[in-house]
Amino acid sequence: MKNQRKLTNEELASFCSQVAVMLKAGITPIEGLRILLSDTQDAKSKALLQAIIDQITEGNSFAESLTRVGVFPEYVLNTLKLGEEAGSIDEVMNSLAEYYDRETQISENIRSAVTYPLIMIGMMLLVIIILITKVLPIFNQVFKQLGAEMTGFAAGLMHFGNTLNSYSVVFIAILVVIVAAFIFFSKSQAGRDLSRKLFMSLPITKKFFDTIAAGRFASGIAIAFSAGLDTFESLDLVGKLVENEKLNKKIEVCRNAILDGDGFAEAIKTAEIFSNVNTRMVAVGFKSGEIETVMRKIADEYERKSEKKISEIISVIEPTLVIILSVIVGLILLSVILPLMGIMSTIG
Repeated sequence: MKNQRKLTNEELASFCSQVAVMLKAGITPIEGLRILLSDTQDAKSKALLQAIIDQITEGNSFAESLTRVGVFPEYVLNTLKLGEEAGSIDEVMNSLAEYYDRETQISENIRSAVTYPLIMIGMMLLVIIILITKVLPIFNQVFKQLGAEMTGFAAGLMHFGNTLNSYSVVFIAILVVIVAAFIFFSKSQAGRDLSRKLFMSLPITKKFFDTIAAGRFASGIAIAFSAGLDTFESLDLVGKLVENEKLNKKIEVCRNAILDGDGFAEAIKTAEIFSNVNTRMVAVGFKSGEIETVMRKIADEYERKSEKKISEIISVIEPTLVIILSVIVGLILLSVILPLMGIMSTIG
């Protein structure tokens, strides 16, 4: 199992949720996994569950067994080990299920935000290419029959279209490279890291990724506390999750504040990780002993904010692309139709 790919967020959410239900019902981990194995049809899932069962049968703990199969992220393994020490595996697995459900939703939101504009751009390029390679030559034939020639912008576009037809193999190769780059940036970890850094630096998407990072921080802290970690250990663990340089710096400020003797709520306020309202909620949560609940509510709030920001981004990109396409198509057609109308009026 060591060479198998890491589980996706959706797979992790499903696994953690199912195991949490089994544990809450009083079923031991190995019996719960055997029940899941008997209900599973997918060959890869069966192999994974059997590998975990084999590890537990050899005398390893549940957390150690998940570590040995090599497909679970460090965050799950570290949190689960702490949950075992605290005797709260069922709560930890339930919290992990909620966390990865949220991560799955975030990934889907990001995918929808990126995919739709890319489809629009692809359609826009397709329409333009058809116009300059198929439509303009027809208009050029009309001009020749009327004893004139296309000039200016339209002629330049038609020559460009002829070039596209002449060097179609080259342009197909370029298209293949673009598709390969898209696959690299969307499927590989290195590509996702590069694209994340790019989008984090763009003004239109920067706040969106800051909101996602804050939500991950709140959700991660809730899980860490449920596993029995203290505040400093929780910050150490969550710092590996957020994948946001700006927030990582704030977490470091928060850690230093705690080392200087501040409480968690005061450190959060000093680092300006949350808004003033959410910071006060954290302080109230600590005083009332409901900090896990408060952090989950904050995570839910940031998830709603991220969904709203995606809608705002799409609401800007969609009409912008439509306007650009309309202007380009309009310019191409006008550059042909206006001279043609002039010629027709002269003949008339």
